[in-house]
Amino acid sequence: DTERRSAGLRSAMPSLHAVFSGNPGTGKTTVARIYAKILAELGYLTSGHLIEGDRSTLVSQFVGDTARKTTESLQKSIGGVLFIDEAYALKQNESDAFGQEAIDTLLKFMEDHRENLVIVLAGYDNEMDQLLKSNPGFKSRFNQYIHFDDYNDEQLAAIIISMAAAQGFTISADDVTSAV
Repeated sequence: DTERRSAGLRSAMPSLHAVFSGNPGTGKTTVARIYAKILAELGYLTSGHLIEGDRSTLVSQFVGDTARKTTESLQKSIGGVLFIDEAYALKQNESDAFGQEAIDTLLKFMEDHRENLVIVLAGYDNEMDQLLKSNPGFKSRFNQYIHFDDYNDEQLAAIIISMAAAQGFTISADDVTSAV
């Protein structure tokens, strides 16, 4: 893509915005951090840093202030990824003008900075589907959808054993599975 631009050709950059859906604790934020680093290594982003946000960091309680708050988070994200957790909460209902202002600001900024900014929306499956269906602008800009399954007992045991080992403790798989 960089070579195309330096040759005066139009950017062939694919849409890298993503929706991560699943329950809390399934690794969405961790994967978003890795995704940001990978995109930087591939040359799609200049820094690959991750800025985390949610409704409280993007939406104000005061008329006209939401665009400023949202823009602040977006500007900090240039060169990296803005990860919006519980993104479905951005617009709580049809009459939520503050949430709509945040969405409108996001959509415009995404378009204006598409060559050096990636947005990842995260949250529960059904609620994320409702958010995307409620706004055609969102739906058209996100084409990467990744569902995060809950961990099974064996995976949870492996995580506990790994975390214990990192702290210098030894736990056997039998100890963990008998506790579950």
